Amino acid sequence: MINSSRIVAARKRRGYTLNELSTRAGVSLQSLSNYERGRTEPAADSLAQLASALDFPESFFYQPDLDPIPLEAVSFRARSKLAAGPRDGALAASRLALELHDWIEDRFRLPVTDVPTLGKPDPETAAEMVRARWGLGHTPVGNMVHLLEAHGVRVFSLPPEYTDVDAFATWRNGTPFVFLSTLKTPERGRFDAAHELGHLVLHGEDRPLAGPQAEQEANAFASAFLMPHTGVLDHVPRAPLVSQILQAKAIWNVSALSLTYRLHDLGLLTDWQYRRTLIDLGERGYRTGEPKGMPTRESSQLLDKVFRSLKAKGSSIPDVARELHVTPKELSSWVFGLIVTGRNGDSERPASGTSQGRPHLELVR
Repeated sequence: MINSSRIVAARKRRGYTLNELSTRAGVSLQSLSNYERGRTEPAADSLAQLASALDFPESFFYQPDLDPIPLEAVSFRARSKLAAGPRDGALAASRLALELHDWIEDRFRLPVTDVPTLGKPDPETAAEMVRARWGLGHTPVGNMVHLLEAHGVRVFSLPPEYTDVDAFATWRNGTPFVFLSTLKTPERGRFDAAHELGHLVLHGEDRPLAGPQAEQEANAFASAFLMPHTGVLDHVPRAPLVSQILQAKAIWNVSALSLTYRLHDLGLLTDWQYRRTLIDLGERGYRTGEPKGMPTRESSQLLDKVFRSLKAKGSSIPDVARELHVTPKELSSWVFGLIVTGRNGDSERPASGTSQGRPHLELVR
């Protein structure tokens, strides 16, 4: 039996309105509406036309229900400014990525979740508490994505067509998920990951993840988590020159603007110095990019390990895609576009930013 929820999910994933899909698939608007409401099922030729227009295998539409990710459970940044199309498309893609997560969880033992929910403390205190719990002290985080994964956060990428969506986080059955854009600078990607951790920690499953106050709190958490108070005071003098800020930002792998905001928050820059520094950084191109920044953005270590393990056992990404009833291209868009190739010494290299090494991952026998 064809599942109407999957027709809806596939349409939203491609960003089509009912009218647009009707035109692309050559199916009447009334028929399409009936399919999505479950009133009637498409005939074989109509299903073939829909599958072709949506770029999903026909088998995709015969799978179990896809319960959507509730909008209120998601931490979209600047939600009021985000158009419904990209928002719904990103949610649909992420819901499909959860299918991959469930598939992986059935076959591997994944890291246990260790993300505290701290609704009471202010963001600065909460960031210090998480750092202490994870044994980070005041040292820089080596790799933010690896750190999240080592503590049980499942991290996936957002398809590149959603340029207006930076990142978002959500809880699902007690497991935290973070979805990150791959289009931002590496420094921005790290801050986005820390921002979403802030949502998970400060807002948990019982408090709303949306709204201006939640965004401000998550930003403050990310700033304090990536640039801890004591660490910054140890490395940056009061009233630093722009050249000193540009040198210091590499310590924490953050953007020059993020470090400048943090220095102002900590009282190392006066209001006047802060404004002058922002103007200077803008003239140097730091408002629109990060000149001489990190060479590559952070990716998923856990997913890389999963696909390496599968490859070693003779399974490829197309094989996994077939089991999930999607195309390899679709699957690749959820996993940072990983291309699995062997690299000497990977099994011996510890994860940056955590004393726990590589995330615990075992095949389920």
